[in-house]
Amino acid sequence: MRRNYWNGRLGTALITLTIGLGGCERLGFQQAERLLPDQVEAAGFYQNFEGITAVELSGNVVVLRVKQPTSQLKRGGSLWAQVGPYIYLLSPGTRDLLQAFTGVAAVRVITYTDQDDEVARAMLVRDTMSEYQWRRSIHLLGLALKEGTTAPSRLTDLVRWGEQYTDFNYSPTYVPR
Repeated sequence: MRRNYWNGRLGTALITLTIGLGGCERLGFQQAERLLPDQVEAAGFYQNFEGITAVELSGNVVVLRVKQPTSQLKRGGSLWAQVGPYIYLLSPGTRDLLQAFTGVAAVRVITYTDQDDEVARAMLVRDTMSEYQWRRSIHLLGLALKEGTTAPSRLTDLVRWGEQYTDFNYSPTYVPR
């Protein structure tokens, strides 16, 4: 008789616990983090940027393809070819994407011309930069966007900063070695 009593109590407790855990969200418990975004979610982090033609996932790397106008490259030369990926890569969007999705290992930006020639690429790996370095990146980006056409040194600062923290490659057609 004792055995049936405990089996009944144990069964009731397990059912109550199972039902109760289903409502954890309402009790304030957080859901498990989402590991990887889908393409639409990843693109949402860059919705204020122009020129992005594709946002893709390659394994656990988010890849942005960005069209860089040939006229811009002719006017700005190799400096503008170099700075292209960093405009997107060192943005608040990248920082926020990496914070929101813990399964994203890196973000890669590939710039290309109207003729589909690759200009440059850079990849930032998760946890490469501290919070201070992110703040510095975003500050340098702001200066480059605001003053870059009148003070090209702002673009150079952003490129040099970006090169310290990324794996990058520039096409020799646009950036002679």
